[in-house]
Amino acid sequence: MRAHKETPSQTAGPYVHIGCVPAIARLGPRPLGTQLGAQMIRGPTCGELILVEMTIRDGADDPVRDALVEIWQAGPEGRFGVTENFCNWGRQAVDFATGQAGFSTLKPGPNGPFAPHILVWIVARGINVGLTTRIYFPEFDNRQDPVFALAGRRARTLVATPAAHGYAHEIRLQGERETVFFDV
Repeated sequence: MRAHKETPSQTAGPYVHIGCVPAIARLGPRPLGTQLGAQMIRGPTCGELILVEMTIRDGADDPVRDALVEIWQAGPEGRFGVTENFCNWGRQAVDFATGQAGFSTLKPGPNGPFAPHILVWIVARGINVGLTTRIYFPEFDNRQDPVFALAGRRARTLVATPAAHGYAHEIRLQGERETVFFDV
């Protein structure tokens, strides 16, 4: 089998954020209502409301300005798809000036052997296959989580930092402090 070089059509950009989040390009809202994935909390709900702010950085430590970030998580009870007025999935384009995306969500609960975490998927210009990582919370014993354990000594790149109203987390695509990404 002969390998072929990748073509520009095989990368995610540079217009992925416009196609998936048209409001970011001021193309208006989705024809059927709000921006898909923009609002995870849809009314009164139980659980701890948190803000998770992520900054995506490249190998030179500069913000990645055209990334699209999706998250998927369990609800406060540790299950998927069962929390009233809560969607377990969200999507945001990063802010062009800062490379940040913020999600108002509920703090997830543990799910079986897995510590509370948020699954993160990132696409941007030049990324041929979306990058998958996780965000863990510092107040839990994450060492028992089998996925967290796979990261070994680099697992610290998966743990968020407490911040006002929630958590902050930097995701580094390359370099000495590169975030752990999973091949899923």
